[in-house]
Amino acid sequence: MFYIYVTCFFFLGLLMGSFYSVLGLRIPEGRKFVFDRSRCDQCMHELKLYEMIPVFSYFSQGGRCRYCGEKISSLLPLVEIATGILYAVSYFSFGFSLDLLLALFIVSLFIIILVSDLTYLVIPDSVLAFFAICFLVIQYFRVGLEQTFYHLLTGAFLFVLMYSIMLLGNKIFKRESLGGGDIKMLFLFGLVLDPLLGTISIFLGSFIALPISVFLYALYKENIIPFGPFLLLAFLLLYFSKITPDMILTFLGI
Repeated sequence: MFYIYVTCFFFLGLLMGSFYSVLGLRIPEGRKFVFDRSRCDQCMHELKLYEMIPVFSYFSQGGRCRYCGEKISSLLPLVEIATGILYAVSYFSFGFSLDLLLALFIVSLFIIILVSDLTYLVIPDSVLAFFAICFLVIQYFRVGLEQTFYHLLTGAFLFVLMYSIMLLGNKIFKRESLGGGDIKMLFLFGLVLDPLLGTISIFLGSFIALPISVFLYALYKENIIPFGPFLLLAFLLLYFSKITPDMILTFLGI
């Protein structure tokens, strides 16, 4: 039965990944996403249900629009598959629990911001506000009022820390070093992580981003790299690893 649930969560993730792609593409442009049907961005032909089946539709159509032949971004099936895998891993790691619910919301935030930041270099405030409320509600039922307030203070601390890092980066590089969305996102990290793990997420995200940034600059001379997805990947890794501050302090011998 356990593996049946894992499989169900994988297919649920495929469906949600398709929806999250729509959110990541439409919200930054202020486009409707609830009642407006999906269309080809080039010929504007309204897509039928069988043309929106996650992953399958992309490959069955050869990665192109059935009507105008325009190439469809390969990011879409990759996002759907990634969401499916992460949903399955969420259930595998946490079972049916509030920890699972929180994990699914973290994955959802990661996927939406991944699409948005990679496409537009934008992290929408509306997305952050929605997930901040969701995190607070889940944390209230998960850890109680007192710990939820503690996480609010942690969020404020991480926001100030990230803002200070931005000011330092601006002074060193003589230009904008971090986007406003990256800074606001750290507040959400604090709603889930403690101050130590939240601080580690900044450095872990930077560690992951560094080799990829160097590679992209060497290959494409690209010097504007979205940092949000790397921060969120670090956030995911820390939450799913179930590592605690005590484990880190013990490892450091403190």
